[in-house]
Amino acid sequence: MEKDLKILMISSDRNILTPGSAVSERMKEYGGLVEELHIVLLCDSSHTSSLKIENGKLKIAEGVYVYPTNSSMKILRPLDAARIGKRIVLKNKFVRGECVVTTQDPFECGWAGLNVKKKWRIPLEVQLHTNPFSPYFGGFQNRVRQFFARTVLASADNIRVVSENLRHNIENLLKIENSKLKILPIYVDKDQIENGQISFDLHARYPWHFILLAASRITPEKNLSMALRVLALVRERYPSTGLVIAGSGSEEKVLKSLVEKLGLAGFVEFVGWQSELASFYKTANAFIQTSFYEGYGLALVEAGLSGLPVVTTPVGIATELENGKDAYIFPHDRPDMFAARLLSKEDYMAKIRDNWEKTALKIKP
Repeated sequence: MEKDLKILMISSDRNILTPGSAVSERMKEYGGLVEELHIVLLCDSSHTSSLKIENGKLKIAEGVYVYPTNSSMKILRPLDAARIGKRIVLKNKFVRGECVVTTQDPFECGWAGLNVKKKWRIPLEVQLHTNPFSPYFGGFQNRVRQFFARTVLASADNIRVVSENLRHNIENLLKIENSKLKILPIYVDKDQIENGQISFDLHARYPWHFILLAASRITPEKNLSMALRVLALVRERYPSTGLVIAGSGSEEKVLKSLVEKLGLAGFVEFVGWQSELASFYKTANAFIQTSFYEGYGLALVEAGLSGLPVVTTPVGIATELENGKDAYIFPHDRPDMFAARLLSKEDYMAKIRDNWEKTALKIKP
């Protein structure tokens, strides 16, 4: 980034509004690298009612401003973001060649960014953290988002993807010029993860000898029902095995019903979304990721850097890892293969842990 560059960012990450959060601190760091950083945040008024908003913006650092859309309805957020973004460019005298619009995604944020680009003819950079064209990216809302994504990505000047696998998929599917696609993995603070302090031990909280950890949103594409089936298979041989799920989402009620159906009551713990996972990563016995698709897979990387052996489906960054060396990688419809590897426990799993120092160097941006 350049100090004389003005950036208009369009985001939906409301953690930007939380003082001291990792996202807020990262925005401050970005702001220190450029002349000005203006962030349009898609949200409603309930997210900003306790904040001191002056003239439609909140200053979080020198040269860093957040402009909440405070939309009356969710469907209006992209429209409000585009309107606010156009006004920011005009009011703050953005000059072509010395400014850029960057959006968190090619969906609602991307649509707003594209409208700003068309109005003022300034470059548009789109960030892509997941594969919106995966067959598992289902549901009516996501179908609408696919339509947005095709239009936005085709019009973007640069597209930032988080993995080689995602770059390859997007390039082949949309026939986008290779020069427009840039691989920039999600930033991972290796030192902070490795040196993270343990505040509790999962083995002190739960009576299980072997503890599996899953950390993700509880949504259909995460395929956590398979993690439950893996647990059921492992417990046939090792009854003192349990699963901790750190996350929240629309599928939680469905999964809790499946827990009862599979006879896993008392061996699965839903702990909700966690802002700090160091104690989970460092006191569990293995990390399990069963997703149908991932853009990157930050939790997997954090788990590996914490010394936790990983078993995963071939998604996101896992496609760039070596099966049997960096992680154990199996198809999303083979809980038996996951279970068989977990049953080997100490001998094979220890080898994965030992390889992660080299793996970290390979995948760290």
